[in-house]
Amino acid sequence: MTTLLIADLHLHPDAPEVTNGFLDWLENRARGASALYILGDFFEVWIGDDLLDHVETDASGNAALAVRVAKALRRLADKGTVIYLMHGNRDFLLGSRFATAAGAKLLTDPAVVQFGEEAVLLMHGDSLCTRDEAYMAFRNQARNPAWQQQVLAMPFSDRITLAASLRQQSGEATSNKAEDIMDVTPAEVIEAMRDHGVTTLIHGHTHRPGIHELEIDDRPACRIVLGDWRPDQGWEVLIEGGAHPELRKFSLSG
Repeated sequence: MTTLLIADLHLHPDAPEVTNGFLDWLENRARGASALYILGDFFEVWIGDDLLDHVETDASGNAALAVRVAKALRRLADKGTVIYLMHGNRDFLLGSRFATAAGAKLLTDPAVVQFGEEAVLLMHGDSLCTRDEAYMAFRNQARNPAWQQQVLAMPFSDRITLAASLRQQSGEATSNKAEDIMDVTPAEVIEAMRDHGVTTLIHGHTHRPGIHELEIDDRPACRIVLGDWRPDQGWEVLIEGGAHPELRKFSLSG
């Protein structure tokens, strides 16, 4: 029983090396896995599942990318791998139609999943960054179902414009923030793990891959952070049978 977890691929037409590397990873490293968990920010931009209808008219290339990726995931699912998709801060509008096309299941954030005898908390990770007050205010808005329905009701072209604007604003805001503000709040991590009764947490979002040992109520605990995918490298967490999760970096260039 092999389980793989990934996050923060930020798939986008402007980064074909990452897309090609991911598709190769699906065909090779992920082949035969019992389950695949994608913990958010799978796509850099997602303006609604009706993106799948605009392959011929979407000049940005996002629609063609979405269809290509969905077909690749479906091939893996058809071979027996159970695929789970969690929303991130970039693709929070990802819906059931895409999940169905990809042969995947949507996964709530947070989620406690049993791997062997160990219960593990899975999150995208953005909800842990509570010191970034401006982002948390946007997150509360973006995860509001009423706001999402309002956005999805906009004409397709207007959503493209909105997505481009939000992407630019995010980049500008990030460049002006202190590094520690954009990382998780340690107390928030402990509270989340304690509330869910776990000693292992796996998340992405921060683009700061690593393994952090900590202690919760006199018990040893572990926070594993997945890295973001780049043209030359990807990150995964591997769980073999009942073994403890293992964080691994690998090359996408070859």
